[in-house]
Amino acid sequence: MTAHLTGTREDWLKARLDLLAAEKALTRQSDAVAQRRQALPWVKVDKDYRFVTEAGEAKLVDLFAGRSQLLVYHFMFGPDFSVGCPSCSLIADGFNGIHVHLANHDVTLTAVSLASLDKLFAFKRRMGWTFPWASSATSDFNFDFSASFTEEQERKGVVDYNFRREPQVDWSSNGVVAGLALQSGTTPGDYMRERPGMSAFIREGGAIYHTYSSYARGMDAIWNMYPWLDRAPKGRNEPNGPWWRLRDDYEAPTAMAQSCCA
Repeated sequence: MTAHLTGTREDWLKARLDLLAAEKALTRQSDAVAQRRQALPWVKVDKDYRFVTEAGEAKLVDLFAGRSQLLVYHFMFGPDFSVGCPSCSLIADGFNGIHVHLANHDVTLTAVSLASLDKLFAFKRRMGWTFPWASSATSDFNFDFSASFTEEQERKGVVDYNFRREPQVDWSSNGVVAGLALQSGTTPGDYMRERPGMSAFIREGGAIYHTYSSYARGMDAIWNMYPWLDRAPKGRNEPNGPWWRLRDDYEAPTAMAQSCCA
């Protein structure tokens, strides 16, 4: 017998209609926030950022690939990582299809990381991804857009992430961080010197402008699994924190089924 509230179909429909009103209000609020997001002032990008791509050295303008809008996912993959962050990898698993659609709507979606291009492309091949991915190892791009931090910044307590100053933390004692770092093949300290985020840019009148950035929980909307989990009976169901792994690190479905039914 379930401990959850139960009722008749009529009870469910009445509660569902009440919830629908709240969902519609949330949708309208989301639309209003999107308009405010697009109304933010643009900041001209004057620095000559350089990247390494599959096609060779590139400037920021080259990442647009001829389009007027650029969306950058700041993928946590530092120079000392063996593989990409499992959380960023889960997000990137949703890029393969949508980057093609975006490209046909005047928007280029690319990932950018601080690791070398060799590491990025080895991991990209492993995961079967097709979206563009650039290394920012030759410029300050990651640091300027709050996606990477130095040991000196940590030591001085001047890490500004998600638009606020972070308190100094000993990440080695954080079990969640230690677990994610282990999956990435690095130490907790090195892991937390990289952070997830996204930034938007536009080309207009021969100039490039930074229009938007988002970090931390501001990234929930692009976690492709969360809209589904938020509609599942148990919701996100994460009492012990991150449960996910790299996609090819899970047990094979047949093995899981056998173990469940044994």
